[in-house]
Order: sequence, then structure tokens, then C-alpha cells
Amino acid sequence: MIENEAEAAATLARLQAELAALLGDEQVRADDETLALHSQDIWSRGPQRVAMVASPASLEQVVSTVALARRHGCVVAARGGGMGYTGAYLVSSSRTLSLDLSRMDRILDINAGDMTVTVEPGCTWAALRAALAPLGLRTPFWGPMSGLRSTVGGAISQHAAMLGAGQHGISADSVVALTVVLGDGRVLRTGARGQGGEAPFFRHYGPDVTGLFCGDGGALGIKASITMRLITNPAHEDYASFAFQTGRDLLQAMAAMARAGIASEMCAFDPGLTRVRMQRSSLASDVRTLGAVVGRQKTLVKGLLAAGRMALAGRDFVGEENYSLHLIADGRSAAAVQADIAEARRLAAAHRGEEIANTIAKVIRAQPFPPLNSVLGPGGERWAPVHGVAPLSTAPDVFEAIEQVFADMAADFQRCGVKAGYLFSSISTNALLVEPVFYWPGERLAVHAAAIQPEHLARLPALPDDPAATAVVVQARQRVIAVFQRFGCGHFQIGRTYPYCASRDEASWQLLEAIKAAVDPSLALNPGVLGLGGTR
Repeated sequence: MIENEAEAAATLARLQAELAALLGDEQVRADDETLALHSQDIWSRGPQRVAMVASPASLEQVVSTVALARRHGCVVAARGGGMGYTGAYLVSSSRTLSLDLSRMDRILDINAGDMTVTVEPGCTWAALRAALAPLGLRTPFWGPMSGLRSTVGGAISQHAAMLGAGQHGISADSVVALTVVLGDGRVLRTGARGQGGEAPFFRHYGPDVTGLFCGDGGALGIKASITMRLITNPAHEDYASFAFQTGRDLLQAMAAMARAGIASEMCAFDPGLTRVRMQRSSLASDVRTLGAVVGRQKTLVKGLLAAGRMALAGRDFVGEENYSLHLIADGRSAAAVQADIAEARRLAAAHRGEEIANTIAKVIRAQPFPPLNSVLGPGGERWAPVHGVAPLSTAPDVFEAIEQVFADMAADFQRCGVKAGYLFSSISTNALLVEPVFYWPGERLAVHAAAIQPEHLARLPALPDDPAATAVVVQARQRVIAVFQRFGCGHFQIGRTYPYCASRDEASWQLLEAIKAAVDPSLALNPGVLGLGGTR
């Protein structure tokens, strides 16, 4: 029986009242501002506005919240830091309960003896780093650059790369075990869990069930806790930066360095994105950055010397038409780190790279989690990336194919004020991430105001909506994704943007559909993500 509008409203009102009784009145919100924020991501507004937002504070409350939503015929979309751009938590049902996991932000256990840490999904990477640093510990992968706001649960659900990824792989590669609430209300625990089952310490015990829930976009379950491996914080680190004349030279050098396994982090920018980064910075941020670099060094003298070299290099150390590569090497001994840096220099020179001031590399380590002011351009423009994970051997060809797309669309870009740039980074010893980013005139969304520092936002002009420019970016993104498909690339943050189903063989897809049916028989969790479950 299909409810009429009045019946639907009454059903939602009963759900809201029951959730308020369970969680507290202030933890169930349906005001316009909150609903708008939870109905959009960095890229766009969702097809429908969520019905309400609930904020559980424990595993037990998540279980009860999901049960209430199912009982009233609603779907649930879990949301972490809200920094996604692929529609992963934006469903098309008006009967959607947005599950805000920000209250579940505790670090539940730091077990230095077994070298594990267990956190709730709403814990940010910045908070985790701050808790582990005094103990001289970190996770192998220790966060995306948005870690000031991005959560561990979000990164495990979506996959993430950057800090530590050059040697240790992506976010999922550091996971030991998960506690997951399934769509039917059952609680699933993965991994070898020690005496009593409450001390997870090792991931692999039979088939890798943990892996099923990494990168699932919340379609298979809601993470209630995540256990990750720990490593000792490297005692030594050093930095190097290089300039290249072409993107092919850059990517071939990055591939050679990835094969050598010499960088904990490695990222690169094309000339356009470098210019944007320099525009966005200010004298005040330069001063704060110098202070952070001083504090990062082992002694005050070394810190002052590093800051002095950065100040002398100024802001023109990267040529306007150069591709710039920035890497950090770390390890247990200074000699090993210096050997890695020497190898980086050799490989850069072999691919026609020239060493430049290592300012950006130092800043990445001194300020690994900068404010999220970059979610708008320096002139208030909209910003959105698209990306592919490419094999080392074909990344230059992927890049040049995307460049051809941009050349074909140059007139449209010029007419509508659309600009594009690139971020490149390495993932372990066998992949490069190619991430075109777009800037275009358009109205800011509530999610931008929530992410950006208020004083920075106040300096940016508020641009009007520009449907023509947005349409050009939509077309460009689609054409770039088609390039990634052609080269067989992988993706993080699959959400509703990347054609995941089409990339799977029949047997793989049937297995995934069977798993979805087993863990979420009523299609209550994020229907449509990954192409699973359709829409309701």
C-alpha cells in the first residue's frame, strides 16, 4: 500500500519522536539548515532532501536507530566528515534518515603492547594523530590531507590516500578489524580478536571479511569501531622537490620512485594547480607555516635554518610552466633516509627533473592537516576533483588522454570561466593517483560554509549560480571518467559517480549482490551506492 502525503508525514513524525526518546531531543534534527547541509556534498545537492538527521553516540544506539528506521520504512545514509564529492551519502529517497556519526568520536583503546588502536567512526585523523604522537606511535597510513575534518570511518568506507600511502598503501591497508552494524540490525565483528573476542589484533583469519566493508560506501554496513595497526613514528625524515617540463617526465619519475619504495608521501602538481595554491596563500599563513616548520625540526637551530631557507626561496621557486614533485622520506636511521633522498635525486635527474626548494614538501609534514579552505577556489570559485588510480606504466598515457579532453573543450572552458589542474600522488609501489580538479564560477553550498574557516570565507566573494559553467564541468567530468574506464583505472569514493558495476565481471557482481542481500535484506542502507540495491 502506498502512503499518501499525510500518512508519510505522520510516519516520519512518529520516527522522529521515537528517535528523540532514544537519543535525546537535541540529537534528532529536522531544521532547514541541518537538512540542507546533510543533503549535499562538495559536488552537488542530492536529488532529495533528507527527512531528518540523527546522531547516535554508541554501538547500541546505532543498532536501535537502524531498527527504528527500518520499522518505519525509511532508509539510512551514514555520513562522516561530509567531504565527499561522489554522492555517496546522498540518496534519492525523501524517506532518508541521515546518520551523523560525529558524536562517535572516541579513541576506544590504544594498545601499545599489541600495536593496535581502536577508534569510533567519527574520530578525525587529526585527533588520532594528536593522541598517538606523545606515545611515539602512528598508524601506517595516517590520513588524507583533509584529516582536520575527515573521519576514520569515512576514509575506511570510501578509501583514502596520501599520508603514509607511498610506503604503506591506502586507508584500508592499515585496518586490522571492524565492528559493523548490518542493515538487519545484527552486529558483525571481523578479524582475529584475541581471548574473549574483544581485543582484535590481526586481520587475516580465513577469508578477508574486513575487506568487504572497506570501500563499500556504507552500502553493506555502518562502521561502529575500527581497529588499525600501529607503527613506531619514524625517527628521521627529509624532503626533496623537483621541477619537470612535461607531465610525462613527471609521471615517469614518480613511477620510478614508487617502484623504488623511497617515499612515505609523494605528491605533484601541474602548473595550473601550483598557481592556484600560491594565490590562495597569504602573508599571515606564510608566517604560521614558517612557525610550524621550525617546530617540526629536531632542534631550534635546525628549525630556524629550515625556515630561513624557505623564506629566501620565496614564492617563485616553481616556474610558472613547470610540473612540481614533492616527496618526504622517513625511516629509523638518518643514513637510510639520506640514501632514499639520494635515490630520488638520481631518478629525478634521469627523467629530466631539476631540484628546487623543498618548501612544499616541508609544509606537507609540518602542516599535514591544513584548514579546508581549498574547497573553494581563491576567487570564491566552486571546486571539485575527479580521479583515477592508474598502473605505473600507463599513468602518463592516462594523463595525456585527459589533456586531449581538455584541449577539445578549451573553447567551452574559456567561454564559461572553467579552469582545470592536476594533483598526482603515489600509492605503495604499484599505482599512481591521477586527480584532475576543476574550478568554475558557481554558488557556494552550505557544506562549503561548514568546512571553511569563517575568516577565510568572509574574504571570498559569493558568486552567483552559473548553470552553463556547471554543465561544462559535468561534461568534462564524464569525459574524464570515460578515459579512466578506457585504461582500466580504479577509484576511491565510488559513491554514485564511478561506473563500478560495469567494471565487474558477472561472477563478481553476483557475489556482491548476494552479500548485499545477506547483510541488508530490506535495502535499508544507502541504496544505490556502488550500484547496489537500486533506489527507493
